[in-house]
Amino acid sequence: MVVELAVLALVLAVIGSILFSTVATGMAPMPTSPRVRAALLAALPEDLEGTVFELGSGWGTLAFPLARRYPRCPVVALEVSLVPWLVSRLRRLAEPLPNLDLRRADFHRADLSGAALVVCYLHPEGMERLKGKLEAELPPGALVLSNFFAFHGWSAESVRTLDDLHATRIYLYRMK
Repeated sequence: MVVELAVLALVLAVIGSILFSTVATGMAPMPTSPRVRAALLAALPEDLEGTVFELGSGWGTLAFPLARRYPRCPVVALEVSLVPWLVSRLRRLAEPLPNLDLRRADFHRADLSGAALVVCYLHPEGMERLKGKLEAELPPGALVLSNFFAFHGWSAESVRTLDDLHATRIYLYRMK
């Protein structure tokens, strides 16, 4: 009985933590599907120099492939939700990548000025809020890769539409 109560308490704490972060940020941590992940990576250039930021890295389903894809680039994965961040940290024990930095942090407070690439998957309101930060902080030539949602008023360098249930669109932008 004690074990069952402890497990129940742990499950409720995990659910509560995720719900709290979801309400606070307006976005639930969503894993990137293998199909979308492959398309996101295919949209990126082979050669990249500089820091890669994943904003809202969730469970790490994209952060780890980004770090493997660009082993000479620092990859900074920012996630505010405790449980997905902890899962990513545990995964890193099994798959250590020296260039991957998993941070529990609010990306709105992070300095993105050294970014060569920023990857995001946010709801439309989150994209609109992020837009000004990216315009103010990213250097010319920096890339922004967005899963599903576009930045209104920006002209994408490329747009890919997947043949999946949601007709997922992948937008690649270059800062001017």
